[in-house]
Amino acid sequence: MFHRTLRALGAAALIGTALSAPALAETKIPFTLDWKFEGPAAPYFLALDKGYYKAEGLDVEISEGAGSLDAIPKVATGAYPFGFSDINSLMKFLDQNPGAPVTAVMMVYDKPPFAVVGRKSLGIETPKDLEGKVLGAPPPDGAWAQFPIFAAEQGLDMTKITVEPVGFPVREPMLAEGKVAAVTGFSFTSTLSSIRLGVPEDDLKVLLMADYGVALYGNAILVNTEFAKANPEVVTGFLRATAKGWKDAISAPETAIDSLMTRNVAADKALETRRLEMAIKDNVLTDYVKEHGIGAVDPARFAKAIDQTGSVYEFKATPDAALYFDPSYLPKDGSLMLQ
Repeated sequence: MFHRTLRALGAAALIGTALSAPALAETKIPFTLDWKFEGPAAPYFLALDKGYYKAEGLDVEISEGAGSLDAIPKVATGAYPFGFSDINSLMKFLDQNPGAPVTAVMMVYDKPPFAVVGRKSLGIETPKDLEGKVLGAPPPDGAWAQFPIFAAEQGLDMTKITVEPVGFPVREPMLAEGKVAAVTGFSFTSTLSSIRLGVPEDDLKVLLMADYGVALYGNAILVNTEFAKANPEVVTGFLRATAKGWKDAISAPETAIDSLMTRNVAADKALETRRLEMAIKDNVLTDYVKEHGIGAVDPARFAKAIDQTGSVYEFKATPDAALYFDPSYLPKDGSLMLQ
């Protein structure tokens, strides 16, 4: 069961901060990402630089994350009112921590970037090629969390795959050095990080799980539900500003990367621009989003995703879509349309 005392203290502190702020003052909003300051983080910094959060009365501070599984408890405990994380990992977290005050309120990766990235020179061309090979997988990785579904859909014999638990900092270096034949990760992260380390692009094979039977959603904006109940307008304002940041990033990726570069001066601008463009093309601006706008989920598809998760994960309680995603805070003023 979720640690109620810690939950109450964290959420109360957040709510108290918001409610005690002067009417005209900006509400301080800590926001934790799932990963480092890379290309896909640029839309949030662009929203900051263009004053979209400020226009909503929000003083947003963005922090790096250490994987999707890291962001969820940060929001659930109240340390952060908002986070960015894998909704499938959220389902499992809520099942294992009933009553935890956290839910998703805005889908960003309509198509998840979960992938297995391998090297052709090490024998990886198809999912079946993973058998007999070493797979590097960081335990907190969102892609690794969904690997059992991928394996089940492809009929892989897990006893024939040597899984090497690796840390995020050494994941791509181990692939570049040939110590593992493939790694789990987000497609745009592991692919471009490997190229940066000298792996020839034509030697990489990207097995996007969504292309191999994995019918799941990806990362979403999370909110602490106790904070949200006390501050519904703050939540809607945050989502509206975030959507504007993504819209502008889609229109001008290089401008968005300029905002990122001021926070990560060591980043390779060309590489991070490409990473953002990959995320937009493959994960954010899908046909569904083009028609319906960013943020919402299709109920029928979401039900299928929950069923698929249940095929490889034994829920302790009956799955409830309403616990995992709450669309009620999404703005209804047309700001979610990206085109």
